[in-house]
Amino acid sequence: MKPRSKKLLERAVSAMVAAIDVYNKPDFQYRAESFTILALNAWELLLKAKWLELHHNRLSSLFVRQGKGGKHPRYKRTRSGSPFTHSLDYLVKKLTEQKRIDEACRRNLEALTELRDTAVHFYHPSPKLVESVQEIGMAAVRNFATAVHDWFNEDLSRFNFYVMPLTFVQPPQLVKAIELNKSEENLLKYFQQLVQECDKPQSISAGSSPPYSVAVNIEVRFVGSKAVSGIPVRFTTDPNALTVQLTEEEFRDRYPWDNEELTNQCRKRYADFKVNKEYHKLRKSLETNPRFALERRLDPEKPRPKKMFYSTAILDELDRHYQKHKASQRTTTS
Repeated sequence: MKPRSKKLLERAVSAMVAAIDVYNKPDFQYRAESFTILALNAWELLLKAKWLELHHNRLSSLFVRQGKGGKHPRYKRTRSGSPFTHSLDYLVKKLTEQKRIDEACRRNLEALTELRDTAVHFYHPSPKLVESVQEIGMAAVRNFATAVHDWFNEDLSRFNFYVMPLTFVQPPQLVKAIELNKSEENLLKYFQQLVQECDKPQSISAGSSPPYSVAVNIEVRFVGSKAVSGIPVRFTTDPNALTVQLTEEEFRDRYPWDNEELTNQCRKRYADFKVNKEYHKLRKSLETNPRFALERRLDPEKPRPKKMFYSTAILDELDRHYQKHKASQRTTTS
């Protein structure tokens, strides 16, 4: 027969899978709140599973006693008459005292509880809290998987918990300035204090990050790739668009030619090419499009001098204005 601790462990994992599933669904109004409720429920079941294991699966070890102990202890009862079980706060406190719970994990659960209480008893009033839910929630999932492995030697990779960081990232939005009221400011300060008191939040991509954390920073990087599965990124002159910074290697890969090399490429490619006013005018007009060209500083620390670099894609546009050499045409058609 399966021990009670194992049964509770299975229910805890199911609750966390449900929390992740809710957050991974298309956006809806009660998304973040639903996640915090289910995630904290998962943690409470996990803590009770660990408590039962430590107390030889004795169910009464979870019950809240009334009065002094004796041969026939009395337990606090619910409205229906069922015994009250110890709260999450009680279990966290006791397991922390027994060195079973890491301090960063304890603080993360404290923050997650505050988010849950705000959601259940009122609501998350400000979109500013979305980022906190992401960082605290991501750490809660990561800590949960670590604790399940440490306490019960169970591997949760079969549930694809690793997809969580990607689905937690929301696309950048243009929003007007949001003024926080006093209670919202206090809540955000409270979260920041929990993180700061337990050192800085760890990046999930950091190889040396500790197994438990209060909050997790989510970092998205765009990496040049020719893979079919790569996410396409479009260059734009929109000043309000998301800024994407290329490394030196990535920049030279995308913009390999300076003006001299572009001219050489044109001479090789076109039979009627001439470096004249018409060419300079055409080239200048294409330089305004980041798909074809991009200006950069030669010294990052100084505003000058600058130099224009060109993408190979500029040839697609120049093909419309010049006649290719026959050799180039054969290469293109073959």
